[in-house]
Amino acid sequence: MKRKIERNYLEINSLEDLNESNIASRDFSITLQEPVDFNLNKFFYKLVGKDHQWVDRLSWSDEKWFQYVSDKRVKTYTLKKGKELAGYFELIFHKEKDEVEIAYLGLLKEYHNQKLGSYLLSSAIHNSFLEKPRRVWVHTCSLDHKNALNNYLSRGMKIFKKETISI
Repeated sequence: MKRKIERNYLEINSLEDLNESNIASRDFSITLQEPVDFNLNKFFYKLVGKDHQWVDRLSWSDEKWFQYVSDKRVKTYTLKKGKELAGYFELIFHKEKDEVEIAYLGLLKEYHNQKLGSYLLSSAIHNSFLEKPRRVWVHTCSLDHKNALNNYLSRGMKIFKKETISI
């Protein structure tokens, strides 16, 4: 049985357009993952993605994961509460197009409904603009968290493309 999925592509063209969301608790921090650790990306992809049908990378070998996170264009940031992992985002820097893609962004289930998604997205956009790209973009679909699209729009991103796909 085929299922129709709505996909939205969004962009933001300036850090000045960001409606930043700050976190009230100092218990949370976002840091660049250095050195890279493919197991961390794999962990988040599986746990965050299991409720949203993220399946593209499930067949990746450890070698493919390692190659991906070792690519100089890919940066992974983690959200932690103290020393406890809470969420992450991956950025891909497309220098040839002068843009940054927010490839993946998500929270572990126990951190939902605490306004942390807004904080995480604000940080993803802010860190993307450190490279001074022409734009930062992302795509989301109707399988993602129910607040995902609204979060992107609330942070100042604009839809530039919509499509319906069948899976």
